[in-house]
Amino acid sequence: MDKFLLQQQVLEQLAQDLLQIEQAVRTAHETATHEENIAENKYDTLGLEAAYLACGQARRAEAIRQALASWRQFRPLPYDTSKGIQLGALVRLVDADDQQQQLFLGPAGGSMKLVSGTELVQVISSQAPLARAMLGKCEGDEVSIQVGSLRQQFEVLRVD
Repeated sequence: MDKFLLQQQVLEQLAQDLLQIEQAVRTAHETATHEENIAENKYDTLGLEAAYLACGQARRAEAIRQALASWRQFRPLPYDTSKGIQLGALVRLVDADDQQQQLFLGPAGGSMKLVSGTELVQVISSQAPLARAMLGKCEGDEVSIQVGSLRQQFEVLRVD
């Protein structure tokens, strides 16, 4: 599986997400500043709510811009067994129920699903608990994380 192509898919998805959120920011800003939404009494809060929404969406747009910058500068390296799993690794895990998953460890903007051929690849950021638990591990190693009161365990099947 080509990490460069996966990186390109991530960049395309982030660019598309940025376009959508920028449109949402413009719409919320227009709603917040439209003359019909000027408050006539303390219960008339549509303009204020739209302003809060525009502010939140603007923060999200900035987070996407930062993720885009991180992914543009990112250069995934080939897997080095002496270092174990590092940022840029493509990892196949299996859980106790024999369910496999393919993960691509990226610098930011995780929780994105990509398709490579017939395989589904989950992008996770280096800040995700599972990514932190995998760092330094090698093929055949166990990885475990605590999710609420549940402990999840995985085996590293393959690393590219």
